[in-house]
Amino acid sequence: MFAVAFGTAAAQKGLSLGETLGLSAFVYAGASQMVGLEIWQQVWTPSTILTIVTVTAIVNARMILLGATLQPWLKDEPLPRTALNLFLLTEAGWLVGTRYHSEGGRDVGVLLGCGIILWLVWLIATLTGFFAGALVPEPRRFGLDLVMPIFFGVMLVPLWKGTRPALPWLIAGLVSLVVHALVPGYVFIIAGALAGVATGMLIE
Repeated sequence: MFAVAFGTAAAQKGLSLGETLGLSAFVYAGASQMVGLEIWQQVWTPSTILTIVTVTAIVNARMILLGATLQPWLKDEPLPRTALNLFLLTEAGWLVGTRYHSEGGRDVGVLLGCGIILWLVWLIATLTGFFAGALVPEPRRFGLDLVMPIFFGVMLVPLWKGTRPALPWLIAGLVSLVVHALVPGYVFIIAGALAGVATGMLIE
């Protein structure tokens, strides 16, 4: 559903089919794709390129931590296969893989197979959303703009370990909301991320 929403939003933004599929195939990160779509310009300047690179890098920084948790599992794998696994890494694939590993599974093919399937489904769903965009002139009327927050809300449920570990999430969200209300642009993403990291460090 997330990829369908992105495809629809991209079509409404005026992106070509090639640009839309390229973002899904090579960026392959729903949140970053949605944020990038907000910044997307028909005429690019060095400042807008720097902005989109910085914001998407910050949004995707969580993948560093997810990848680090896989190091004990992937350390003996050939480098090309490890690079492919990390490129295809998503929250959904990470949850499936780490659950399998925690239950005693050691076949890295499970992680790779899951990643490839999710990537292909992502592309197909993006393609579907792109062509559906012509049929949905006002995506907000159907709640498509809520797909991203709902998706991440659902993804957080299995990670709930009590109030104390959730404090960095809460602080990051509150700081982001305050900064978004006071400062124009995308500074709120950086502020929220730094606040969450700082809170986590203080708690530990």
